[in-house]
Amino acid sequence: MPPVIDVSVVVTQVLWATFGLSLVFGFLAQKSHFCTMGAVSDVVNMRNWTRMQMWAIAIAVAMLGFAGLVYSGVIAADKTLYATTKVLWLSALIGGLMFGFGMVLASGCGNKTLLRISSGSLKSLVVFVVMGVAAFATLKGVTAMVRVNTLDTVSLAASMPDKSLRLAISCLIGAALIAWSLRNSEVRQVSVWLPSCALGAVIVAMWWVSARLGYVQEHPDTLQEAFVATNSGRAEALSFVAPIAYVLDWLMMFSDKSKVLTLGMVSVFGVLVGGFIEAKMSKTFRWEGFGSVEDVANHLVGAVLMGVGGVTAMGCTIGQGLSGVSTLAIGSFIAIAGILAGAVLAFKYQIWRLDRL
Repeated sequence: MPPVIDVSVVVTQVLWATFGLSLVFGFLAQKSHFCTMGAVSDVVNMRNWTRMQMWAIAIAVAMLGFAGLVYSGVIAADKTLYATTKVLWLSALIGGLMFGFGMVLASGCGNKTLLRISSGSLKSLVVFVVMGVAAFATLKGVTAMVRVNTLDTVSLAASMPDKSLRLAISCLIGAALIAWSLRNSEVRQVSVWLPSCALGAVIVAMWWVSARLGYVQEHPDTLQEAFVATNSGRAEALSFVAPIAYVLDWLMMFSDKSKVLTLGMVSVFGVLVGGFIEAKMSKTFRWEGFGSVEDVANHLVGAVLMGVGGVTAMGCTIGQGLSGVSTLAIGSFIAIAGILAGAVLAFKYQIWRLDRL
């Protein structure tokens, strides 16, 4: 019989560890200007690949770290949020396209929205609220019915690689990403590659917190295994769409004792605090508002697209682009391809709009 565990203690440990790691993530992302939308913008508008290669290094570290944890038996790959025998490829693709287009209109993805709020952007605060409402509607509301009855009906069968094959694939992809990135002399600077490695390492640490520290072999209430303090009931890492929706729900229904903090929700607060600390230290905190009616419209439309698209794709640039891809989930690769394509389309659209003025 497994030893009796005080689940409340485990939950507390998981939440505090999550807060600390997400604070570090927010601080480093703010300091290094780590931004997927910015990376795509640099490539499309300036043919500069530095920030895209920073992202590639973070992916490589997260992928190698996750594979190492699985190979050593520390965590089980089939118990994560992204493990499935059915790939909702159309949801991942269409949701990714919506999210990518939306993040350009809204001046940043979910993570960047939090960082912009922490540095004084009132525009991003509006995006936060609207994206959260749209995401919650797509989790449990009217757009959820549309999602479930249309896109989610299309799927492909998939299987997961075993430990050895996973490690081999991860090493191959990781090495290729690192080699490609380090060809750039800018990326070889310590101030560039070190934060990228650290951000990837935070994702690995989050997997350990959720899948190891938060694992209970036999929950006293259900007598079944459990990953405590997660919304999905499975092991999770960082993601910033559905957690923002759950934060809004928690704030509005605070007196409802059934609404409790989870790993994803606490990570939202951690990134906000980490970003705020860095903004204050670097003296980059500045209040920012909307510049025009068109600016308001773009951010509102972008926020809705991110909320609906992020839930449909089951993640954002961090949720799928780092956490999901680190597990080698096929759906994550499809989602991030959709996000990148959507962002490129949005930038092309903006260029077309400017040419017409």
